[in-house]
Amino acid sequence: MREMKKAEERRNEILDAADELFTQKGFDGTSTNNILEKVGIARGTLYYHFKSKEDIMDALIERYTETMLTKVRAVAGDSSIAVNERILRVVMALNMQNENGQEIMDHIHKPQNALMHRKIQQVVMNQVPPLLTSIIREGIEQGIYHTPYPYECMEMIVAYTNTVFDDDLVLLSDEERAARVPAFIFNVERMLGVESGSLLYMMKMFGHEGEDGTK
Repeated sequence: MREMKKAEERRNEILDAADELFTQKGFDGTSTNNILEKVGIARGTLYYHFKSKEDIMDALIERYTETMLTKVRAVAGDSSIAVNERILRVVMALNMQNENGQEIMDHIHKPQNALMHRKIQQVVMNQVPPLLTSIIREGIEQGIYHTPYPYECMEMIVAYTNTVFDDDLVLLSDEERAARVPAFIFNVERMLGVESGSLLYMMKMFGHEGEDGTK
């Protein structure tokens, strides 16, 4: 058990070092030698845990994804937060760019990394809608939302945000993407059966201001 713990600690040390280096120097600008020097280990030790630099990036993506889902589950299950605010926090927690994950996002959007991109999308599409649905059901019980299809609504919303608002899948200018936001919110309001304009707070998700001037 002690050896297993030491191996796991060493693996995490490598990932921490790679994460920092990828952020500072970029994935392509970081060599395995850079990682070895930062951790202070022999090449054989590195290859015991990871076959290549790409393998390290895969593990980082998995770690970021699990961290993201842990936050999402915690927020979704916190009934002390109002349902509208909880939905906003869940969606914001899905953004890995809010961490130090910009290099990871840049990496997975490269054409040669389409499989990794798809893996992240699969995680989001399969695990996030049920968490959002639990919040919507609470809102239905409280008389906030009015829809006979809570899961399907969340599935459609996640699918749309995971594709149209993805920097890689749908090619849009900043102006075109900005124009999609109010249309998206308009349709979400109708799917959930709420008053027009009541979900403008969701503009925060996209870095826009609502009518009340809040961000």
